[in-house]
Amino acid sequence: MSELAAVIAGVRDLLPVLRERAQEAEDARRIPAESVKALQETGFFRLLQPKPYGGLEADPVTFYTAVKLVASACGSTGWVASILGVHPWHVGLFDAKAQQEVWGEDHDVRISSSYAPMGKATVVEGGYRLSGRWSFSSGCDHCSWVLLGGPAFEGEKPVDFCTYLVPISDYSIVDVWDTVGLRGTGSNDIVVEDVFVPTHRALSFMATSKCKTPGQELNPGPLYRLPYGSVHPSTITAPIIGMAQGAYDAHVEHQGKRMRAAYAGEQSKEDPFAKVRIAEAASEIDAAWLQLTHNIDELYQLACRGEKLPFSTRLRVRRDQVRGTERSIAAIDRLFENSGGRALRSGTPIQRFWRDAHAGRVHAANDAERAYVMFGTGAFGLPVENAMV
Repeated sequence: MSELAAVIAGVRDLLPVLRERAQEAEDARRIPAESVKALQETGFFRLLQPKPYGGLEADPVTFYTAVKLVASACGSTGWVASILGVHPWHVGLFDAKAQQEVWGEDHDVRISSSYAPMGKATVVEGGYRLSGRWSFSSGCDHCSWVLLGGPAFEGEKPVDFCTYLVPISDYSIVDVWDTVGLRGTGSNDIVVEDVFVPTHRALSFMATSKCKTPGQELNPGPLYRLPYGSVHPSTITAPIIGMAQGAYDAHVEHQGKRMRAAYAGEQSKEDPFAKVRIAEAASEIDAAWLQLTHNIDELYQLACRGEKLPFSTRLRVRRDQVRGTERSIAAIDRLFENSGGRALRSGTPIQRFWRDAHAGRVHAANDAERAYVMFGTGAFGLPVENAMV
């Protein structure tokens, strides 16, 4: 068995226990440490990590497949796994000195993030002074580094937009996460107060948009020549597709045992309309997954051959990424509305997947209209001015 196949097999073996811990994660408002450790032991967090630091440099579809599996057992765990799992790829784009600082002593270091521009950096000699409070850093309690987004200023003038790599000694975590969905993700706030970030631990968003980053000198493989605007948004949709799959599996099992008293004790599995809804939902989930994996694999194969990544393909990746989220939400809604009153009880998987998927839907990467406008603009041959593609 190959290393990558072994990781997928290990993740599959974990699904029953992750499913059992789903309510525990929700009640604690964070993923159990045992689950994070178990995922680490499968090699999951090294899938997108550079080989010089013990990583597997897997193709993205393998990573998204593992994410989908985890999310089909527990939405919160799948979300955190996906977010933390993609960060080794992003750190692999940074200057080699930054990578050494992160992984030089421990290849199993984990990194969280909050990319929204909720803070501000000022250019100083040798780097930046960074301050701010960032929200929604999923899984941050299990990490010792964080990636933070924000503009860089010279005086009052913004001169760049960067991602800043900050060690845990330079930030604090504020426990604020109390939500109706993705409750188990521990997506708390990160606070930084006037911290120095050296130049090698800052990465311009323009560099990631152009797929020309300092890290490529150490990591020249095709994985690190893919666009951030393709890899990261897909990292948001993959667990939502997994949640839809988990909801589907739970719904089919539930309906297979359900008696409908309102219809003279009819078994739900004999209801033709229930079968139609199941078929519709299954098709939507399959379509979402096939488009996401086909598109990202097409980009990866182009990178493997050293060919240019067409901007039209990158636009299609974003179009179908947001569409994949919409398809998944539609599938879950279709199933949930036909699940009956008992599915509303606390602790049932169907209502938890429904809440988790809708919580994931509001992530900025799932701004469907914005992605569709970008695609339509490109289709007309007009310039697209957006770095998230």
